[in-house]
Amino acid sequence: MRNIILPLVLAGSLTACSYKPVIDTAGRSGTFPNSKAVEITNDIQHCETLAKETTNQLWDSWQQVSNFYVSTATLGLIPKRTSDYETIVKNCLKNRGHSVVK
Repeated sequence: MRNIILPLVLAGSLTACSYKPVIDTAGRSGTFPNSKAVEITNDIQHCETLAKETTNQLWDSWQQVSNFYVSTATLGLIPKRTSDYETIVKNCLKNRGHSVVK
């Protein structure tokens, strides 16, 4: 049992906070009259900090590791759940006027 737990904990810690958003900086949202891309670095830092403060990173990492094994074992019949961290960062960036692609 000990041989199984250590790799799972290591894999969970490696996947924590690994989401990097892909943002279309050339385009603009239709709701804003000017481009918000000039503030992208600041907004990403603020959104990542907000997501780290509001999510349980251990649970989120465990969920991602179990998603990999469960979804693979069922050949995709059980869909993967999205990360809470990723969802918060995406929503934060969208609400700040950025076009998040992925």
